[in-house]
Amino acid sequence: MATTIVVTRNAPARHRGFLASCMLEIAPGVYLAPRMKKAVRERVWSVMLEWLEVLPENGGIVMFWPAKDAPSGLGMRFLGWPSKTLVEHEGIWLARGTITAYHDPVELEEIKHWTPDPIFDTD
Repeated sequence: MATTIVVTRNAPARHRGFLASCMLEIAPGVYLAPRMKKAVRERVWSVMLEWLEVLPENGGIVMFWPAKDAPSGLGMRFLGWPSKTLVEHEGIWLARGTITAYHDPVELEEIKHWTPDPIFDTD
């Protein structure tokens, strides 16, 4: 049994109600089950797949759970959006997004070469 988290975005009431019936809604659209068996997680996901057609274009569902063999030890499944692409690199997940008109290429180049001052523990 493992902690399972589901995050929804613009999901219809059908999805939200079903998730709330089997998980605790700890924040709007964020559901948590501290000890969900793999079989239950698979069933919850199969229901989400069955209802995929009613998920709006700008909606999405993300499910996370501990997985020893997955990068970063985190298993993930997505329906609908994510606005970022997750890429496995050297055993960890990295989020990759696209540069939009809101990004300043000059600023991004400066950030690329910026190194923070070291943090020293004064206690």
